[in-house]
Amino acid sequence: MSRLEAVQLGIRIGTIKVCSDLDLRINAGENWGLLGRNGVGKTTLLHTLAGLRHPDSGSVKLDGIPLKSHSRRRIARHIGVLPQEHQDAFPASVMETVLIGRHPYLGPLQWEGAADYTAAHESLSAVGLEDMEARAIATLSGGERRRLGIATLLAQNPHILLLDEPTNHMDLHHQVLILDLLKQRTLTEAKSMFLVLHELNLALRYCDHFLLLYGEGETLQGTAETVLTQTNLERLYGHPLQALQSPRGTVWLPC
Repeated sequence: MSRLEAVQLGIRIGTIKVCSDLDLRINAGENWGLLGRNGVGKTTLLHTLAGLRHPDSGSVKLDGIPLKSHSRRRIARHIGVLPQEHQDAFPASVMETVLIGRHPYLGPLQWEGAADYTAAHESLSAVGLEDMEARAIATLSGGERRRLGIATLLAQNPHILLLDEPTNHMDLHHQVLILDLLKQRTLTEAKSMFLVLHELNLALRYCDHFLLLYGEGETLQGTAETVLTQTNLERLYGHPLQALQSPRGTVWLPC
């Protein structure tokens, strides 16, 4: 399965230094959480890892080969991106939208076939939208549109999922349903996830590795057990936290 790697990665947004000389390896079966304050550059880093933005220094590699040496079609078959928000420029149905995930597998001027529709049906069913295939996307709620974005990504079936706040607009039930679904896919299909999440306790529940962005290019990475200490988290968010023990492990509450 595919491996995504950052080598001596340096990223800037104007005067903001997102990271400096960052070495990062995302292996199959790993679930990474990216944490940091607003404006520190989490989305920019995710876009750079996806090849949607050029780094200021260093490189991003897919299976040991720089992204710039891969075709966009091959990248799309291995890396899937869920943006922070969906902007639908044209009217479309739910089915037409989820079929976008199959484009990396189609040739020029080729129409979707039976296998593509099967993948689309299965993906919509997985996120609970199986009865909405004919609905116009403009009529969906924010949470339903978000689940459609997840279904499109599942239909694309990449090895590496780069997800920017995947639970945006979702109620609690659907947050857990979707993150359970994504984590199950990484475990059973040897995929990997890299998630931007603002809900710390959801991140702790679903991620086994973390990358913290402190600002000014400073980062910290490692397993959940080594990285998510009270000292590190309070410094990261600039706010005091209290750890509580639950049946599922440690949860963090703001003081």
